[in-house]
Amino acid sequence: MAGYQEILVEKAARIATITLNRPDRLNAWTPRMADEVRHATGQAGHDPDVRCIIVTGAGRGFCAGAEVQNLEITASRGKSRGEEVLHPDDIAFENAPGPDLTGLFPGRFGYLFDCPKPVIAAINGACAGIGLVFTLYCDFRFAAEDAKLTTAFAARGLIAEHGSAWLLPRLVGEQTALDLMLTSRKFLGAEAAALGLVNSAVPSERLMETAREAAAHLAVMSSPRSMAVMKRQIRAARLQDFGTALAVADAEMHESFGAADFREGVTSLVERRTPAFPDL
Repeated sequence: MAGYQEILVEKAARIATITLNRPDRLNAWTPRMADEVRHATGQAGHDPDVRCIIVTGAGRGFCAGAEVQNLEITASRGKSRGEEVLHPDDIAFENAPGPDLTGLFPGRFGYLFDCPKPVIAAINGACAGIGLVFTLYCDFRFAAEDAKLTTAFAARGLIAEHGSAWLLPRLVGEQTALDLMLTSRKFLGAEAAALGLVNSAVPSERLMETAREAAAHLAVMSSPRSMAVMKRQIRAARLQDFGTALAVADAEMHESFGAADFREGVTSLVERRTPAFPDL
């Protein structure tokens, strides 16, 4: 897609693949990359021809954390220089079905929760610091068995950034989160799978095949409307009591009965064929 300098975007078979593209720097995170990934995600989220998004890295790394030069500048100034915004387009998804998440998940990566399309992180190599935090906001995570991961923050004199202190314990439990955060130890994709941090770890040569198979299943077999609503239900429920979550489910179920996706889901079941769900 024209205009991007630090990422690549491809679209095929209703899947958008965003590749972090600074391989000589192990795809170290920069303000420009942050802006481009956000913009590309917004574009894919609004594209009716896209039903799933994969994010991966070029070369040997997924994202080795923040660019060292930017860290040095921040350390010398004692404060962040802020984000560079090159694509100011509003990527809000006000018209997406499901509970409203407005204001529930602010911050740098809240847009990934808001995006109505499933987002898959394919962790192909080094994944550290802000790179690891980014994956916590994705809906699925697959890792190469030999990919090296680390939170890195304690080793740099930093803290659990960008909501990771809230997200990580919900994925792996408090005790494991404290271990990974306080020690900054490196661990492999295989251990990440054992800890429940990623859905599965596979040999590196099978990583993209695994991610694409998962994306293809979602793109064909799952209702785009259902996925969008359930993403929002699950995220909103983190801040709701059970009664509220149940009331939301009842209201959303009533809405789904009148949707074309429900009619197609039932019809394809009766006719024993692959569903042809309408675009979102």
